[in-house]
Amino acid sequence: MNLPNSITFARLILTAIFVASASWGGTAGLSVALFVFVLATISDWLDGYLARKMNLVTSLGKLMDPLADKILVASAFIFFTSKGLCPVWVTAVIIGREFLVTGLRQIAVDKGEVIAADKLGKWKTTFQLAFGITCLIWLILDSAAPHLGFPEMLMSLTSPENSLFRVFLWGALTLTLISGFNYLKKSWSLLLD
Repeated sequence: MNLPNSITFARLILTAIFVASASWGGTAGLSVALFVFVLATISDWLDGYLARKMNLVTSLGKLMDPLADKILVASAFIFFTSKGLCPVWVTAVIIGREFLVTGLRQIAVDKGEVIAADKLGKWKTTFQLAFGITCLIWLILDSAAPHLGFPEMLMSLTSPENSLFRVFLWGALTLTLISGFNYLKKSWSLLLD
């Protein structure tokens, strides 16, 4: 297994650590969850960069990289929904889209093709991850007290009532729907065979 693929598999382990620490809760657990989530986000960029730079792009990497992203994002959105930060229907749409794209990729593999992530899908993931980081920062600051100076400003910036929070949430949903439709359109011929 090459280095980029190893980083991808490490992201799956980071996701498990994220789920455990977020579930543990409190300022300490949420802080670990934020650190691990950011690390997983960086690993998402790093594995793709190294695969292209070192000419180590593989079919396994094209399939596993988006799958590892989906598992991380699904775990995060389920957690945020449990905390009342994301409507249930938004999480259902996001996870439903991920299942759809994974299914389309499996059909493509069965027919000897690989559907790699496109730029729109990458933007979708960027908005989802930015929303995740925003939620985690807000949860950490909400669980700690008191709030003075910079933490107070940061809490206000990441608050669910702030426009930044809503831009990331609704931007993620919009890009999720558009990119899902785009994948469906690109694979329509595979579905008709």
